[in-house]
Amino acid sequence: MWIVAGLGNPGPRYAKTRHNAGFMVVDALAGRYRAELRERQAYSIWKGSVEGTDVILLEPLTFMNRSGLVVWEAMKKYNTQPENLIVVHDDIDLETGKLKIRKKGSSGGHKGIESIIESIGTRDFIRVKVGVGREEDIPVEDYVLSRFRKEETLLIREAVGRASDAVCEILKNGVDRAMNKFN
Repeated sequence: MWIVAGLGNPGPRYAKTRHNAGFMVVDALAGRYRAELRERQAYSIWKGSVEGTDVILLEPLTFMNRSGLVVWEAMKKYNTQPENLIVVHDDIDLETGKLKIRKKGSSGGHKGIESIIESIGTRDFIRVKVGVGREEDIPVEDYVLSRFRKEETLLIREAVGRASDAVCEILKNGVDRAMNKFN
């Protein structure tokens, strides 16, 4: 069983913010496969088939900094190993709209990724990073909770579509092929 976890913050206040790029990608995947995410106490979830593979689409609703607790619980419940975990998240070190796929690595300062590493006890899981850019004169905490500027909306919409395609490519043909195609 694979888990595709999109990271973000719950509620309408954060819905279209940079930090919710992971939620946007999981929502796009759910739409593509006519999957209805069901909201539970600490997460939204759907279980089904994507590209012929059994998959859980997961959105932790515990706020970004505590995402790892939900991911760890889902991994235990569905007997998922770290190599079958794909985490989709925003990345301020990538230009808005750019993608990067990684097999493993550090958190890069991303609090949601730090929480997952701490909770599951390894850095060895796949990440699909969606670039949201950075502005040096705005504190990072404020910037990631800001909405995309009008001129960025098309870039992010296209990036969400490509990130959805990248997740499907990982599930169908493996992470190496996806990295060659999307990085």
